[in-house]
Amino acid sequence: EVQLVESGGGLVQAGGSLRLSCAASGFSFDDYAILWFRQAPGKEREGVSCISSNAGNTVYRDSVKGRLTISSDNAKNTVYLQMDSLKPEDTAVYYCAAVGWLRCTPWVAKWAEVDMDYWGEGTLVTVSS
Repeated sequence: EVQLVESGGGLVQAGGSLRLSCAASGFSFDDYAILWFRQAPGKEREGVSCISSNAGNTVYRDSVKGRLTISSDNAKNTVYLQMDSLKPEDTAVYYCAAVGWLRCTPWVAKWAEVDMDYWGEGTLVTVSS
């Protein structure tokens, strides 16, 4: 059975840090790119970051560059999203997803239009001001 399970969300003050994890089972990271999306209350889901182990590339949406870092541990089939210097506008449910891309595409705004192969259930991040 294929599963993506997010963890690590919580409540943090502005300027603080969290590390989200996305643990995958039932498929190999070698064949998929792993993406993080987020959805704030009343807003549409948006792409945040992507990592491709196959191509060794990462992509970030502009508003998180320099603050969020995506990484993967293929031995653990886990992708991480280190979130530093958090802002209230980062408050959202964060989802990880897997798609059969050989490398992450740079068109972040289009990711939400793509049918992902697998989705996690999400983890809530709340940043207080």
